[in-house]
Amino acid sequence: MRKVDTNVNELVGMIERGELRLPEMQRRYVWRAPRVRDLLDSLYRGYPSGSVLVWETDREQPTRDLAVEQQDSPFAGHKLLLDGQQRLTSLSAVLRGRTVKVRGRKREIDILFNLEHPDGLGDFTEVVSDEESQLLDEDEVEENGDLFEDDGDEAGLQERLNRMTFVVASKTLAQKPNWVSVTRVFKSSDAEVLKAAGVTGFDDPRYAKYAERLKRLRNICEYPYSMHVLPRDLSYEEVAEIFVRVNSLGVKLRGSDLALAQITARWPNSLKLLEDFQEECEEYWMTLDLGLLVRAMVVFASGQSRFDVVRNLSVKALQDGWEKAKKGLRFAINFLKTNADIEDESLLSSPLFFIAIAYFSQARNERLSNDDERGLLCWLYVANARGRYSRGSTETLLDADLATIKRGGGPKELIETVRQQFGRLTIEPVDLAGRGAGSPLFSLIFLAMKQNGAKDWSSGLGLSLTHQGRAHYIQYHHVFPKSLLKALYETREINEIANMAFVAGRTNRSISNKEPSAYLPKIIEERGIEALAMQCVPTDPGLWTISNYRAFLEKRRSMIASLVNDFLQSVQPAGWADSVASAETAAS
Repeated sequence: MRKVDTNVNELVGMIERGELRLPEMQRRYVWRAPRVRDLLDSLYRGYPSGSVLVWETDREQPTRDLAVEQQDSPFAGHKLLLDGQQRLTSLSAVLRGRTVKVRGRKREIDILFNLEHPDGLGDFTEVVSDEESQLLDEDEVEENGDLFEDDGDEAGLQERLNRMTFVVASKTLAQKPNWVSVTRVFKSSDAEVLKAAGVTGFDDPRYAKYAERLKRLRNICEYPYSMHVLPRDLSYEEVAEIFVRVNSLGVKLRGSDLALAQITARWPNSLKLLEDFQEECEEYWMTLDLGLLVRAMVVFASGQSRFDVVRNLSVKALQDGWEKAKKGLRFAINFLKTNADIEDESLLSSPLFFIAIAYFSQARNERLSNDDERGLLCWLYVANARGRYSRGSTETLLDADLATIKRGGGPKELIETVRQQFGRLTIEPVDLAGRGAGSPLFSLIFLAMKQNGAKDWSSGLGLSLTHQGRAHYIQYHHVFPKSLLKALYETREINEIANMAFVAGRTNRSISNKEPSAYLPKIIEERGIEALAMQCVPTDPGLWTISNYRAFLEKRRSMIASLVNDFLQSVQPAGWADSVASAETAAS
């Protein structure tokens, strides 16, 4: 294996000219904008950034395009990129000003550079797009869609921004003269960039500093990379094995990615089949990760979920497993959306529920009795809220459920394993203490309140994750604003589920950081007292004051637990409630 010394500029040029392609075994481009921001920051500071691995081959191989636009080249396919796709795609998009194709949609990666950044390390902060801002805290969602821990403190937010070197672009920041688009820097002259920043000439005290920083930013093009080149005489199977070993050692890829490399090495063009189904699922507003699809294939081909069996599965077994997996997953998506009211995969504590439901549906030949349907729904809600597949060895837990189904067991047997795992199925007020929006219980509470008729406190629209328009996106709202509590209470108390309500983005912003005693009376006046009751908000005004915050939490925990248990009981098959109660009594 030979080593070639190169740099960012040459690698980006190879991508643009079509001289670097992807072998079929490679996963899609998956980086989000904050990862690109962090890469630029590392290159700007000259930090290590790994190497690049390619394979030169004269033989025709199954390949795929990168996520950025490439020219047709007579050399296309001669160099296949095995390691470095995410970095090089990102750099190509930003430096050339090209869009990236993500799940069939073209998106820009716009990163801003702070001409006034500090000389030290500075700060980082996470951001999300408008599409990802559903069910977010009103104190954390800016109007431009960026997520900051600002707690309504404009001065504090601006201070943090001033300490940053790169950020994901927002309309607000892009209008500030010291924040410039990285892409614009690489496509414009110093004079144009400096003029836009308000620097009018050499005598401006900022000129030398800004010019030096622009030069340093452009020097990212000269950042050195080592490109390791595998020899031409290797077979695709040998390269797939190297790909697996290299990425296993670096823990850069998940087990599903490594399994996929082994599958594509023996089953050409299989990746295209997975991606076509992935796009089909997107039409139903369900985003199924490629790794989940690989696991589903393995499950239906072998009856268990571990990726290490892939080596021992024949191509025919994998193909048959994939056909069964597609049928099962289609059923699971329909069941989740129409029966369980799971509008979005974000309401699931683990994507493995897709596989469990898919496997059960095929074991029943997609003919579920009334008890099967209601029992599966009850198991889903309880197992999801308890985080059945979110702790411990998830493969072991899933395999146990698959074995139960394979033996002919039904939802009642599945829910018994949940009771054995967690001790009880009912929700108690103590379960909510100190638990925040990251808890698996959070989505169950959302669903229970939705069924209870909860609506936005301003528009009167029912709760849904599919509302159109950013003003109507459902977010979680601190009933008692964080900014009013942080000096008096611990963070876990402040961010507890019992302090959360579900409202639209516009309602969130209109409430801002008002005390409950100031805004709840107006909600009652406009929407009626049931608007609070439907979201289990205590209607006693004495509990709406900062001094009584802990009493408010205690009362609302009890109200929420009661609502959730009523919700679970409403979907249980006849006779289940007594058997579950007796089992829990025996266990206690």
